[in-house]
Amino acid sequence: MQTGRVAQAPGSAFSTRAAAEAYVGKVCFKQGPPALIGAELEWLTAQGEPSASAPRPRLTAIADALGPYAPQSISPDSPAHPLPGGSRVTIEPGGQIELSSAPFGTAAELCERLRTDTVRLRELLASHGIHTFSASADPARDPQRLLQLPRYRAMERTFAGIGPFGALMMCNTAATQVSVDAGADPADITARVTALYAIGPALLAAFACSPTLSGAPPGAWASQRMRTWLRLDHLRTRPPVHHWTDPVAGYARWALDVPLLCIRPTNPDDAANPVNAGGGDPVTADWSAPPGATFADWLCGALDEEIGRRPDHTDLDYHLTTVFPQVRASGHLEVRYLDAQPGDTWTVPVHAIDALVSSPTVVAEATALAASTADLWSEAARYGLADLEIRATAVALLELATAHAATPAAAAELAAAAERCRLGHAPTADPTGTGA
Repeated sequence: MQTGRVAQAPGSAFSTRAAAEAYVGKVCFKQGPPALIGAELEWLTAQGEPSASAPRPRLTAIADALGPYAPQSISPDSPAHPLPGGSRVTIEPGGQIELSSAPFGTAAELCERLRTDTVRLRELLASHGIHTFSASADPARDPQRLLQLPRYRAMERTFAGIGPFGALMMCNTAATQVSVDAGADPADITARVTALYAIGPALLAAFACSPTLSGAPPGAWASQRMRTWLRLDHLRTRPPVHHWTDPVAGYARWALDVPLLCIRPTNPDDAANPVNAGGGDPVTADWSAPPGATFADWLCGALDEEIGRRPDHTDLDYHLTTVFPQVRASGHLEVRYLDAQPGDTWTVPVHAIDALVSSPTVVAEATALAASTADLWSEAARYGLADLEIRATAVALLELATAHAATPAAAAELAAAAERCRLGHAPTADPTGTGA
């Protein structure tokens, strides 16, 4: 019998906030001996001329080029097969293309498989006159959103009320992301999360290579890409990690208090076809969330009138994809603070992260080496290696990574990166500007 109250959604797992926080801790931090590593690589794309100033490709052209590998976001009937090396292709709002690797037992195998898939991706795109180019910030084109999905419309609307950095982040940036296992047990998870945050500013500076971003407000930054994240939405991108004695509990509390970015309908398939492959009419579904409302507000009933239902675990799962900390917990730990690297040098930060979390002893040493610069995110993004303290930390961390690299080839790459940083040089740009 209805009593006038809004019922819990069918299958809801949350009777209390504590239950929701426990769920976040369970799904975001999978416990087990660290064994796997993965990566995501992003590139800007252009149609016709292989240069950063060429027009963005139509999504229909990308879908045709990718064929059975096309993501369903641009080709609803695609089987979305992984590439031969196991990577899956996704598309970002501005037409950036991304390879998400499968997880592998070694960084060497990960890099080999990603190289194979990178070559195949280039071939597929080139067959339709589409080129990728290595740049972590678009130097020539103003932001333009190509993907007409309800998620990105809601995101654009929300961020537009904050400033210009939302559109820039969504459409004009690209990153290298590295993912590692969360840890063997709560103490190991705490140590690994603490380390990945502590080393972040120094590694951000070591691999910063985006000084030019078209459409950005005036200002000299070593990483304009990271600038967009830092200036985007502090509640969503800057968790108070230094206050967390328990990262699992702290992350869960923080995530529930992040404002809702969008709200999917009860059955997303009923809303509208959430795909616009370019050339068709944009979808009309509105996933906008009540301004300023958090997931915790929705959970406790404060949004009953606006939304008409309470959230279930699928809603929380989706909300967790809309938080953007420097290290995101997604069962594993996603390192999200690295610029996309020139050419094929993305292997260097992959090997660096792999080496620096290779054992509890190395994790502890890396954390100690980075202690003095652990909170200097803005300084690292703005000044990069020009900040001498950050530069010294970057060199020390890369030397530590060299000493614990898994292979001689990885050690050679890391030693060269340490020397580059010692000289204060940013990663060398691809001389043609066309490398994938």
